[in-house]
Amino acid sequence: MTTHYTAPLADIRFDLYDLLEVEKLFAELPGCEGLNRELIDAVLDEAAKFSQAVLAPLNEIGDQQGCSFDKATAEVKAPQGFKEAYRQYVEGGWAGLTAPEAYGGQGLPETIGAPVKEMIDSANLAWGTYPLLSHGATEALRVHGEDWQKDAFLKRIVSGEWTGTMCLTEPHCGSDLGLLKTRAEPSDDGSYAISGTKIFITAGEHDFTDNIVHLVLARLPDAPKGVKGISLFIVPKFKVGKDGAKGERNGVRCGSIEHKMGLKGSATCVLNFDGAQGWLIGEPNKGLNAMFTMMNTARLAVGLQGLALSERAYQNALSYARERLQMRSLSGAKFPDKPADPLIVHGDIRRMLLTQKALIEGGRALGLSAAVLVDIQHRSTDENEVKRAEVLMSFLTPIVKALLTENANECTSLALQIYGGHGYIAEHGMEQYARDARITTIYEGTTQIQALDLLGRKVMQQQGAGLKLFLEEIAAFCTQHANDDALKAFVAPLAGIAKEWADVTQAVGGRAAGNADEVGAAAVDYLFYSGYVALAYAWARSVVAADASSQSEDFKQAKRLTARFYFDRILPRTRIHLAAMQAGADSIFAMPDALFG
Repeated sequence: MTTHYTAPLADIRFDLYDLLEVEKLFAELPGCEGLNRELIDAVLDEAAKFSQAVLAPLNEIGDQQGCSFDKATAEVKAPQGFKEAYRQYVEGGWAGLTAPEAYGGQGLPETIGAPVKEMIDSANLAWGTYPLLSHGATEALRVHGEDWQKDAFLKRIVSGEWTGTMCLTEPHCGSDLGLLKTRAEPSDDGSYAISGTKIFITAGEHDFTDNIVHLVLARLPDAPKGVKGISLFIVPKFKVGKDGAKGERNGVRCGSIEHKMGLKGSATCVLNFDGAQGWLIGEPNKGLNAMFTMMNTARLAVGLQGLALSERAYQNALSYARERLQMRSLSGAKFPDKPADPLIVHGDIRRMLLTQKALIEGGRALGLSAAVLVDIQHRSTDENEVKRAEVLMSFLTPIVKALLTENANECTSLALQIYGGHGYIAEHGMEQYARDARITTIYEGTTQIQALDLLGRKVMQQQGAGLKLFLEEIAAFCTQHANDDALKAFVAPLAGIAKEWADVTQAVGGRAAGNADEVGAAAVDYLFYSGYVALAYAWARSVVAADASSQSEDFKQAKRLTARFYFDRILPRTRIHLAAMQAGADSIFAMPDALFG
């Protein structure tokens, strides 16, 4: 039984037009002036058609077939239909949707690219990983590449003729890039010979395109130790001259592909670099600066992956709950003409459905709000506005990445639970979403890495600059609506917990000043606490936007009731995370290592 997918266009349009008022935003941003509702709707409609008709039918096929690796030729073949879908994707102009027009892209804002990506990933996340890192490679080359590199590589990535990858991880080092060993030896022609092994490389080898552009972290011979001695290089599968001409096969080969829990249609490769010709991007030993341009883009994209899987799983769980007959309602038969009531009448089924709905719609509002900040950061001519967007974006990135992916684990698990035993078997398709979701909290920085980034770097090291701006925004919202009786159920709790957030942060910081381990002990709880407050703000704003909109009364009521559920049943999770933070690090570090056995 194949699961279904219908793009959630009504909620996407509500977020864009009513909540975020993108028409006003685009009218003020350079390069976006001509973007009206008619054009935006046309893009969304076409993306929905492509996702539903082309990608969604391949989702189950990709999971069943997986990728194949030919050891003799070191080539990878994607599942049946994937290559043809990519051809249609490129012909439709989707590859360069948000890329600059100067390099052949369409120059649309990220706020439009984000919902398109969500639809693609809901339809077929494994397929969506192939073009995923091309977007990040585009950003890294656009910001840090030399003019000839942009001409030779960037234009072909933007067109979809070639794809890009990001090569960080090595067998002995994952998130700790200071341990990286891949070497880069200078050559007489200005290029470098790259040697080493990279693992877990998404789309590192495939049959979609005739060239793949790898962005590789490596060390120069005289590089300092640790992360301060890492440089970034362009290493194509086939050599490319400065004139853009494609040459002979380069010294990079796929050694194997991983056998994974999920995302089986996505090729996760071991890449062996043996004196491969590469070109330096940016300054020597400053590779992390360029890589983080790519990585931050990828982290937001992975957050959207989590949202996408949650949406697909929820849609099918909701359909099943409406159709599956099981027992009678505890308060009496709701469908007496049927032999039993449908699942949706039962209290705990409703709790699970509402939890998914609240996390998905709140997560979409939060994710698209982050996309708006990206567009302001990249396009605004107001320096103060750009600086504010940069600080807020930096603060929200680990929250969006971690929370939306952790929510995906919860939402896909709840969806499977609603199916009962039928959810556990492959025929109904739900277990695939639970398997696929599991990686999203791991790659592009685990939840723990995001939590340390948020608390350790964005809050402690940067004196809470982003948090202060976000709290100011929440305070202004609460002040504006303080006297609105219809909103008291949302505004008063939001104002209270926002104040508590500031106090909690100060308390954790105070303990960390005396013991650095307090940061690691509190970080994940702090991230979840922060994320749930951020979602509460998104929901309060959504209620205000819905009430003021021209949406149907049913739509408005659904928003208000879902927000009420969120504030009543999900926001209280902050109490658990608060208690855990207040407990401190003692019980975590008290046990000697030897006693863990």
